[in-house]
Amino acid sequence: MEDLWGRLDQKVGRLNAARPLPPETIESLRAWLRVETTYTSNAIEGNALTRQETTVVLEGLTIGGKSLRDHLEALDHAEAFDYMYQLAHQDTPFTETDLRNLHHLVLRRSQPEQAGRYRDVQVWIQGAVHAPPPPALVPALMADLFADWATWGDYHPVRRAARFHGGMVGIHPFVDGNGRTARLAANLALMRAGYPIAIIQPEERAAYFAALADFDPGREDALVQIFAAACERTADIMLQGLAPGKVKTEPESDR
Repeated sequence: MEDLWGRLDQKVGRLNAARPLPPETIESLRAWLRVETTYTSNAIEGNALTRQETTVVLEGLTIGGKSLRDHLEALDHAEAFDYMYQLAHQDTPFTETDLRNLHHLVLRRSQPEQAGRYRDVQVWIQGAVHAPPPPALVPALMADLFADWATWGDYHPVRRAARFHGGMVGIHPFVDGNGRTARLAANLALMRAGYPIAIIQPEERAAYFAALADFDPGREDALVQIFAAACERTADIMLQGLAPGKVKTEPESDR
């Protein structure tokens, strides 16, 4: 884990040294992240759109043979990403209202009756050994999670983001859309700390779900490692796209 931290922090330092980036570069990166996070986050949850199909849907077209829900989930997630991106550039505390607004956008078209509402029914998570807490406990547990979040300022940004993500998924405060909302919230935290967002790939789904099933505060290393590796991949992509003269070359020993 220490080697991963060291590599990631070095790459973040190189990215910071390349700032400020041209406005056109920033906009191009934002557009790429919007599609990539929408495709991957929805695919983890079973959405059938491919990466290319997601791009087409976000351009306003439809894909034959794919369900209406697949289309609506792509549009919803892209709007939620835009809101997350906006929040990431604001110097205000991240609140439960922000989280519920994120969730509202995640489900706005596909499941409007559940959008932005903490659940009032019991749910079970497929593949999980333990059921989420009863709905009556959700508001207090979420308040506690945000209170804990405020005390984690000394944690490495990736650990802080992953710990919030794991805690939220364990509470499962919404009937649906918990994973997509939790990943957006974690990436909001990473962006505010100056780190690239973590894009967990669909092929990592089994390892990611296993890490979530095993998650507990103080026993989160598997989930933290997945987030750190995903964050490093984004850093690599960003560095590859910058002009050679803008960023110092990585030392030979780190290649």
